[in-house]
Amino acid sequence: MKPAALLAMLACAAVPALAGEYAVLTSGARLYAERHASDGGKVTLFTGTGSTEIDAALVVRFEKDDYVPPGQVAAPAAAAPAANPASIGELVENAARKYGLPPAFVRAVVAAESGFQTNAVSPKGAIGLMQLMPGTARELGADPQIPAQNVDAGTRYLRDLLLKYDKHAYSALAAYNAGAGAVDKYHGVPPYRETQNYIRNVLRNWRKQNPTD
Repeated sequence: MKPAALLAMLACAAVPALAGEYAVLTSGARLYAERHASDGGKVTLFTGTGSTEIDAALVVRFEKDDYVPPGQVAAPAAAAPAANPASIGELVENAARKYGLPPAFVRAVVAAESGFQTNAVSPKGAIGLMQLMPGTARELGADPQIPAQNVDAGTRYLRDLLLKYDKHAYSALAAYNAGAGAVDKYHGVPPYRETQNYIRNVLRNWRKQNPTD
């Protein structure tokens, strides 16, 4: 299932800190922070209750807190309660083992989708750690606001896509990001820059962990 070679890493330029801003991730999710600091390959997001460190490559840009994404007409759903990193890691590990996937692979997907932020919501309405769309979550019988259900359903969906595409990671990841319809239409990874960058991010994060699982 692993690709033969690691794709090129994406660089993320340092951005000056702002008072009240959103970090826009490669998945489209937006995370609020009062300010941020960049240090090498990491970005630290600061809020009134603490800080969160994520890979700089996951951050596309920063936007002022009064920015409204095009087409967004309604406020996002209420954020899910935050979970600590240890419990998130355990959720991912358990779901990966349950559905027969390498935990490092699932962790890489969660990192690319939400940066391990339980309250991440994309402009399109994708929710939580694995950025489930409400409709997809309903089909999987999960409440995407609950981290345990979000991770379990997202991992099951990822497993189903890997089975659908004969364990071809590129196609499964492309379908997770852009939808199976797009993959079927183009008979493989669609020519969408967002999707291609998403696959690069996941595979890079996967390989960085030097997984043995």
